[in-house]
Amino acid sequence: METINIDLQKLEKSHWSQEEHRNAEIVVDFLQNIMNNHDFDYIRNRYGNSPYKQHNQSMVDGLDGVLHVVSGFAKRYPDYAYDVKHIYVDGAFVTVHSHATTNHAHRGNPRKGLNIMDIWRVENDKLLEHWDAVQPIHSSMRFLFWMIGGRFRNSNSYF
Repeated sequence: METINIDLQKLEKSHWSQEEHRNAEIVVDFLQNIMNNHDFDYIRNRYGNSPYKQHNQSMVDGLDGVLHVVSGFAKRYPDYAYDVKHIYVDGAFVTVHSHATTNHAHRGNPRKGLNIMDIWRVENDKLLEHWDAVQPIHSSMRFLFWMIGGRFRNSNSYF
């Protein structure tokens, strides 16, 4: 099975400071290994000591929450892929705009999958906070999110 690789060199901006470039590298490393490589042991070892605050209320705080959700998703959809389209960095904040698909045949098709905006706060090489907005693009994805959603798992606000 082909893995999507996130090419930071193609996505980086010339005006980023060294710190901003480093913050983008950390987020790309995290996303590549959790979303595309599904290397959950690497993620746990590399990022497990971060006090990770989750602003998606369907996930619990901490790295274990996101690992639980993504590993379950990867088992259910082994062809799941996360294709980063844009990265924007402003100091400690890294925004990633992506197209996620669950079916290999849907990769690159803008009418299938999920439109995702992730925002990370990174300080001292640690992922401290995460916000996201997920937009299902086609009807089966909309139905899936309706079926698995609906329960708050933390009290952090979306904003």
